[in-house]
Amino acid sequence: MKINNLLSFFTPRDSKFIPLLKETAVILVDAGILMERFFHAMDKQQKEISGMIKEQESKADRTTGRIFKALNESFITPFDREDIHELANNLDDVMDSINRSVRKVITHSPDELPKYFKKMASIIRRGTEEIATAIDGLAAMKQSDKNIRKSCKEIKKLEEQADDLYEEGIIDLFHGNLKPIEIFKLKEILQEMEKAANKINHTGKVLKTIIVKYA
Repeated sequence: MKINNLLSFFTPRDSKFIPLLKETAVILVDAGILMERFFHAMDKQQKEISGMIKEQESKADRTTGRIFKALNESFITPFDREDIHELANNLDDVMDSINRSVRKVITHSPDELPKYFKKMASIIRRGTEEIATAIDGLAAMKQSDKNIRKSCKEIKKLEEQADDLYEEGIIDLFHGNLKPIEIFKLKEILQEMEKAANKINHTGKVLKTIIVKYA
């Protein structure tokens, strides 16, 4: 038996990582959909949806923990363990920002949420879907990385839209007739949502780095 074949025989399989990343991405998409619903819902429904998003965050934390555990136990990985670790971390960061965004709405209880919050939630939801599409293509990236590249480009566009919307929102807050406390509340929520969009873009950058190295 050749040395390479012998090593392959005794090396733990690496097939667990991409399914775990896909599982995390699906949870993230569910959270993105719930977030969009949250910003279209009434107060009572918002509390219920917020609880559902918290459940998704807990599920994502458990899956991320399994990824890190697998990294510690596996000798060979489908791509650099540093890239897997960073990708898992970024997915976790997106999930955390989504959860914090809705929690800030619940805790701050602003008098009204302007329309641009719904638009920002839609951008974030679409971003989570593009992440899931890109991660779904990792297993076959050596054959074709077309879908991953397409999703990464779309993620960048969405992040630019989020930046523009954030600037418009801030201008609107400080040039309107809102009370200072309402400006503070809305600015806190909007900043957290913009952070979620930025984290999605960071995730896209990690995915792009992976395909540049391995596709």
